[in-house]
Amino acid sequence: MTDAARIREHMEVIGADGVHIGTVDKVDGQRIKLTKRDSGQGRHKGHHHYVPLSLVAEIEGQKVRLSANSDVAVTFEEEKSDPT
Repeated sequence: MTDAARIREHMEVIGADGVHIGTVDKVDGQRIKLTKRDSGQGRHKGHHHYVPLSLVAEIEGQKVRLSANSDVAVTFEEEKSDPT
C-alpha cells in the first residue's frame, strides 16, 4: 500500500512506461487530483482529473509512478468540473 502522505503538490505523475500523465494538485481522499494545467484540450480543458491511489506503484523522489502504462492509466482518470 502507498503512503499517500508522501505525495506532495507539484510532483510529477508518470505511467509505468515513464510517460508524463500529470502534476499533483493534491491528494483528495483515495485519489490524486491533477492540476488543470494537465487537463488536455477540447472537452477535457478546464477540468481537474483524478487518478485512484490504488494505481500508485511507488514514489521516486519528486515522481509518483503508477502501476499502469500511461495509455492505460488515463482510462482510469475521472474528471470533474471545478471552478478552482
